[in-house]
Amino acid sequence: MDERSTTGTGPVLTAAQRRTAVGRVGEDMAARHVRELGWEVLDRNWRGTRGELDLVARDGDEVVVVEVMTRTTEGFGHPALAVHGAKLARLGRLAGQWLAEHEVHARSVRIDVVAIVLTGEGGPRLEHLRGVQA
Repeated sequence: MDERSTTGTGPVLTAAQRRTAVGRVGEDMAARHVRELGWEVLDRNWRGTRGELDLVARDGDEVVVVEVMTRTTEGFGHPALAVHGAKLARLGRLAGQWLAEHEVHARSVRIDVVAIVLTGEGGPRLEHLRGVQA
């Protein structure tokens, strides 16, 4: 039998499980968003030697690495603020590794950030920042 919350509404989740669940919701929203733009999702949650790429997509003749940042509040600032110079550099290296392991031909590669805030008035908010650079 699984552990239930004191309110009887479901299992009690650890902080790590809550973060994973929030991240999954955000990644699903981001994947749906890029598909609605007409992009092809090439990979999700791809693990390289030094990290993970949330989404890899094709936008015309460009390969786009999409970093998804999801928060339940903006209490610690906008989700996109977590994508700093060092993280962008790591994403660039991972993009190179992904391309080396896949037979995908592209004119160029870019990094986009999809920032999602799940709570607040009006429901979830999604902001798509294209071509993010350090």
